[in-house]
Amino acid sequence: MSTAPRVDIDMAAFWSDPYPALARLRREAPIAFVPQLGGTVFAKRDDIFVCEKQIDVFSSHQPEGLMNRLMGHNMMRKDGEAHMAERKAIFPTVSPKTVKNHWTAQFQAHANRILDELDPAGRIDFCRDFALPFSAECLKSMTGLTHMRFEDMDSWSQAMIDGIANYAGNPEVEARCRAATAGIDAAIDAMLPVLDKAPDQSLISVQLAAGLPMESVRANVKLAISGGQNEPRDAIAGTVWALLTHPDQLELARTGAVSWLQVFEEYARWISPIGMSPRRIAKPWTIGDIAFQRDDRIFFMFSSANRDEGYFDRAEQFDVRRDSSKSIAFGAGPHFCAGAWASRAMIAEVALPTVFARLKGLRIVGDEPVRIGGWAFRGLLNLPVTWDAG
Repeated sequence: MSTAPRVDIDMAAFWSDPYPALARLRREAPIAFVPQLGGTVFAKRDDIFVCEKQIDVFSSHQPEGLMNRLMGHNMMRKDGEAHMAERKAIFPTVSPKTVKNHWTAQFQAHANRILDELDPAGRIDFCRDFALPFSAECLKSMTGLTHMRFEDMDSWSQAMIDGIANYAGNPEVEARCRAATAGIDAAIDAMLPVLDKAPDQSLISVQLAAGLPMESVRANVKLAISGGQNEPRDAIAGTVWALLTHPDQLELARTGAVSWLQVFEEYARWISPIGMSPRRIAKPWTIGDIAFQRDDRIFFMFSSANRDEGYFDRAEQFDVRRDSSKSIAFGAGPHFCAGAWASRAMIAEVALPTVFARLKGLRIVGDEPVRIGGWAFRGLLNLPVTWDAG
């Protein structure tokens, strides 16, 4: 382990709300060894922004890491040329041009259909009844797994997310993750003959066209599902909740005083759906008087960096007028989220404006408390809402 100061964290409280503990770390021990995580936490934006780019020291390649063991060796767990080769292979699916010219219209069609099916004067759990199926249907299109049920897409994603954050080693969590990855392999197998006859711009298809080995295709599809379902789902529901609880800021978006993209970027800064990214120390290293040994586990806390007081005034407050350009919600180095353009289109171009345009008088139902949880991945657990008939 590193020689960083040892700081204990109450993991139950950290799951409920990590931000008080992260603020304490930024003040007292910006680089700290947390025994409950078995690794060293980086809490300050400057440290994360610099170190994430030093891939010769802070390596994404983690042969014994949970993601590799449970999901396969995907591009997120590769560095240098190996990472860039696979990133290049998937680019035809996730490029800004493809998102604009191909996927956004499909995203809009999914949103319209889901809203059409809602009761005109209904009460729903927005997380369950819109954010979840919308995110899953968009991801089905982009991966090429169009024959799946959206419920399976969501449950498999959650099982993998839980599995790769299972640092306590709960065997039931690992078993659910392995069942999910087996289900995804079967779903991929079912689509291979279809996509062989009719190639398209989906993730499976472009990887096969690029000649990637099948184990890489499978691992990268699992990676896309693990992140591409829960993060947009949580960001959509969370941003709607933030706006409904800050009506003055909702009005700024409605009137065009701020863009929906600006709203989304501020939410992703305020409550980062991806709160953490792990790394492995590749060689002995020192930062100040803190020494790291080869194979030490590191956690870059994006959620902490995005509330760093040195960059964000009143960082604990949601403010759509804020300049959030220093946020690293999508990462900062060579592993910057490849799906960022798709996420922005799904949320800022489609979901937010469509929901608020069509569900007139959308409001939270006050008899059920809104719950939120998670630290590695954080999002709303429910959002009871209603709206005006007609």
